[in-house]
Formats: sequence, C-alpha cells, structure tokens
Amino acid sequence: MGEKFLMKGNEAIAEAAIRNGCIHFFGYPITPQTEVSAYMSKVLPKIGGTFLQAESEIAAINMVLGAASCGVRAMTSSSSPGISLKSEGISYIAGSDLPCVILNVMRGGPGLGGIQPSQADYWQATRALGHGDFQLLVFAPATVQEIVDLIGTAFDLADKYRMPALILADGILGQMMEPVEFPEKKEAPASAKPYATTGTRFGTPEARKPNIVNSLYLKPDQLEKTVVDRFARYEIVKANEVRVEEYLTEDADIVAVAYGATARVVRSAVEMAREEGIRAGLLRPITVWPFPEEAVARAAGHAKALLAVEMSMGQMVDDVRLAANGACPVSFFGRTGGIVPSPAEVLDQLRALAR
Repeated sequence: MGEKFLMKGNEAIAEAAIRNGCIHFFGYPITPQTEVSAYMSKVLPKIGGTFLQAESEIAAINMVLGAASCGVRAMTSSSSPGISLKSEGISYIAGSDLPCVILNVMRGGPGLGGIQPSQADYWQATRALGHGDFQLLVFAPATVQEIVDLIGTAFDLADKYRMPALILADGILGQMMEPVEFPEKKEAPASAKPYATTGTRFGTPEARKPNIVNSLYLKPDQLEKTVVDRFARYEIVKANEVRVEEYLTEDADIVAVAYGATARVVRSAVEMAREEGIRAGLLRPITVWPFPEEAVARAAGHAKALLAVEMSMGQMVDDVRLAANGACPVSFFGRTGGIVPSPAEVLDQLRALAR
C-alpha cells in the first residue's frame, strides 16, 4: 500500500485531478466546494498550470470549452446553483464533442436554498443539464477515496468517448476528511486528439487543414445525423461503462437503492436489519448515467420490494421504477432541505416493508 493522507474531500478531488494530468482549472467560488478552487489556486501556478477564477460561472465553463478544444485536460467545479449557470456552456461542450470533467458538490435548493448537503440535482445531472439531445457520464462516489479513484476514470472516459463527465458529489463528501491514497502522478495521455485546435503547422511536413470546433449546424439533416451518431456512441457507453456495487443482495427480500453519501447511511441500516433477521441488501449505483438498469432489474426479479433512499423529494426513484418494470413494488424514502437521513429512519422503512 502507498502512503495515505488525511484530506478534506474537496482538496483530495483537486489533488487527484492534478495527478491525472489536469493542470487547467477554471472556476468560481461557491459553498460547499470552494476549497477545490482554493487548492488549485495554490498548486497550479507552481507547476506551470493554469488557474483562473473567472468573473462568473458562465465565464468559467466557456473557458473550459476553449481549453478542451485545444486538446488539454480541463476541469471546473461548482455547487448546485452554479451548475445551473454553467448548463448552457456544458451543452455547447457536449455539442462540440469535447471531453472535460465537471464537479458538482450538491447543496440544497431550489434557488439559493441552503449550504447543507443534498442530492436534488439528480434530474439535472442525468436528464437536463443543458438544452438539446445529449448525455454526460455521471459518477456518484460514496467516499473520499472513491472520488479520488473516479477522477482519473472520469478524465479517461471523457477522452475516450469525447463527452463531458460529471462527478456528482455532495456537501458531506466535499467537507468530510478521510484517509486517501493517491495514484502516481501522470501526465495527460500524449495520444493525438485529431480534433484539437493546436495550429496547422503551416509550412512544415506536419501541416494539416485547420480544425474547427463547433456546435452549430444550420442544415437540419446534418444536425440530425450528428446527434444520431452521438447517441450511437452513448449506446456503447451504456453497454460498457456501467458501474454498480451490490452488498448482501443475493438473498435479499428487500433491496435498498442509494448512491453517494446516502448509500453509507443505508449500508448501516441494512446491517442493522440483518441483525434483526430482515434479509435486506444495498444496491449502489456508482454511475447514475449510465444507470445500472440490469442490476436493478435482477434485484427486482427476486426481491419482495425495492426501496429508493435519497437526500431529495425523490428523483433517482424514477430510474429505479423504470428498471424494475413492475417486477416488484418500489418505495421511496427521502429527506431534503439539507437533512441527512439517519440509519434508524431507514431501518424503520426496511422493517415496514418486511412485515
């Protein structure tokens, strides 16, 4: 095992991004993710990177677009209302088929809401993060170590599929401290990005035609073909990049489905239920897009009930119901407004379903 560090989640995210070849960061401060920007502002200038605190979230995401179009690894971070402001630029990045990583450390809403943790941005992340037909890779870590591990995965898959990747965390993970082990520092992959606007090298043996990064297609048939081709790529992502963890689900009569920090609470409740003789299990989506539909369908095929637990009024529960496809009942339990469900509350739900 390598050396471990006790770090706050937000700072670990920043360090992990740097170690995975991202030395270009553009952001704007907002609680509870400001430490990401603060860390980047201290480290990047010392290693020849780019840190820029933009004048707004809108400016920051468009700077990411510009950097990504040059073929470098670029990142931004924000929290819920800030992500809303970035949504137009994210749509432009997706429409330009550019890779980048975006971090959302979710807080309560709508509006300014509060600064406590929330999971009420699930719909935004998986269905409506900007206008038009597109998707993002969306990762939902449950520990600070998993955030560190998924940052590299997010950058690699964003490059592979030429699409933005979103890390969907929350105020708990951003602010808590846990021991983490980092990967060895690596440079961004040197493989050519033929779309990058890096200069035509006119007059040299390597000269090429100019590249144009664009999301505007004025001919409807051309736009349709571009979108259809992009969705064919999404099908490849859905076939190959689903990530899910199952805990005690094999013989479970009741399977709780939860992601992120909430899954940690649910895991404790499942263990308490097992001690009472209730056969409960946990299914934890690690990617919420693509969603682990097959795993949920398998669980629904043998369980008496599924229980979706979220820090929201119920958003992921829609995907659970769609995947279950009526094979068993799907219930929901959630807290919102910045309140974290307790293991005892979840246990009460499991007990009720076991009767």
